[in-house]
Amino acid sequence: MLDLERILRSDRLLRAMTGLNRKAFESLLPSFTTAYEQRQMKPEEERKRAPGGGRKATLRTTQDKLFYILLYCKCYPTFDLMSVLFGFDRSCAWDWVHGLLPVLEQALGYKQALPERKLHSMEEFLERFPDIKEVILDGTERPVQRPQDPEKQREHYSGKKKRHTRKHITGSTRKKRVILLTKARAGKIHDKRQLDEEDLVGDIPDEVVVEGDLGFQGLQNEFVNIHLPHKKPKGKELSDQQKQENREFSRQRVKCEHAHAGIKRYRSVTDVYRNCVPDFDDRLMLNAAGLWNLYLDVA
Repeated sequence: MLDLERILRSDRLLRAMTGLNRKAFESLLPSFTTAYEQRQMKPEEERKRAPGGGRKATLRTTQDKLFYILLYCKCYPTFDLMSVLFGFDRSCAWDWVHGLLPVLEQALGYKQALPERKLHSMEEFLERFPDIKEVILDGTERPVQRPQDPEKQREHYSGKKKRHTRKHITGSTRKKRVILLTKARAGKIHDKRQLDEEDLVGDIPDEVVVEGDLGFQGLQNEFVNIHLPHKKPKGKELSDQQKQENREFSRQRVKCEHAHAGIKRYRSVTDVYRNCVPDFDDRLMLNAAGLWNLYLDVA
């Protein structure tokens, strides 16, 4: 079994196994404790025994539980490996992960670290993000196992990545914080189409600049606050000034790639997805983005 006391005392080990330093871990722990206690008071199913009854859990403290779910998100081990590391059956490992991930999500919500999934009005955007002047849009994909169904194979095959994937659109700031995150979709869908169907840009105020790449070509014809790089004309070349403007634009937009790199420190959103629960990958991505935002807030 893991020596949890040794890991929690070492900032280096804690960062390697959870993605958070000690300051961020201790900052998240009170919110996680509150969220866990609320879940215990309102269980999804009717309890057959009083709280505290039955044999004592292997993960006794909320600190142990927080470490457990962060380890899963950071390292993405199999349930067999988790059962060996923590000394219980693989079915218990499954139960702990699926029971604690919603608690982690709720705790990150208390810390105001989760990105928004859907905007309903410009007023809501201004209330939630009063200081934001630019939003950088970009797509990110994660590999999935090849579906056996031929129709699902075609739906999930990404021509860009040359493999089967699931895709998100993110909205980031110049400070590398992820403030918008769409639902996970099959990899075949185009960035522009996914953005249109989620209808994110329509609820961003005109005074907020929205920057994108050429994958969002055509968006500039629909909104006045869209900034895209110059597209090379068919059979012609860009001018030197346009090339220089594209280079400067890329230097500004690269912050979204830094944000994606921060999210993808968590292997649960970069390794080939192998879970079978529907939309569990979407929940993993949401929590990984929230953990990255928390890290930025505390660091």
